[in-house]
Amino acid sequence: MAAAAAEFRRFSYLLLIIFNLLLLPFNSSSAYHLSKHFYSKTCPNALSTIKTAVHNAVNSDPGTAAALLHLHFRDCFINIGGPSWSVSLGRRDSTTPSKDAGSTIIPGPASNLTHLISSFANKGFTARQMVALSGSHTIGKAHCAAFRNRIYNDSDIDASYAAWLRSKCPQSGGDLNYVPLDITTPILFDNAYFKNLQSQKGLLHSDQQLLSSGFTNSIVKEYISHPSKFANDFAEAMVKMSELSPLTGTNGEIRRDCRRMNY
Repeated sequence: MAAAAAEFRRFSYLLLIIFNLLLLPFNSSSAYHLSKHFYSKTCPNALSTIKTAVHNAVNSDPGTAAALLHLHFRDCFINIGGPSWSVSLGRRDSTTPSKDAGSTIIPGPASNLTHLISSFANKGFTARQMVALSGSHTIGKAHCAAFRNRIYNDSDIDASYAAWLRSKCPQSGGDLNYVPLDITTPILFDNAYFKNLQSQKGLLHSDQQLLSSGFTNSIVKEYISHPSKFANDFAEAMVKMSELSPLTGTNGEIRRDCRRMNY
């Protein structure tokens, strides 16, 4: 618990630095749309400063990279490596944030393939884009409560892998015990996540579902054979997600303190 709390504090501090840089006054003429140059006049060094802060944070704690990806998913719907992409800036924070709504809209770890496809389709994403975005599980960790049912009840899981996971996650207790989502290269952004699925070593039930039907099997196998294709598809899908239903202009707010709404 103490380690988890310390990790959360470090991540929260990083976000505070990043968001405070982005919450500077802006030109009203550019307030009604997203743009890669949104802060070029009001804070020309913002992106380079953020890049340095994130680089240092990830070098210190690789788990920060996964946390930032998770933040991106929830908000919109260098050892780590991986692709890079340009993100349009100018999204505003909601004045009616809802933790429950985010948990409801985002598919859970027990989701089957049908639910995964429909959930992403509801936001305008194809099944291919859903598979590509699922590849973000090549980094990061999941707690025991998210995969307990899989390791004690699913049949499509490697026996030795399941036994190792059971040693980390008893049938009762230890809900906050964490293990890597990608056991092969946990701090590298690569295509090992998909290779793990082929070996029935997907940590979450929702992970292994990607290789449970011919509908997405071919996509997984393509990403195994062509890692550059996965990288390109992932980057494109992340850009699409960053532009999903943004609050701009007079909708939402740019917070003075990222941890609470303006009053």
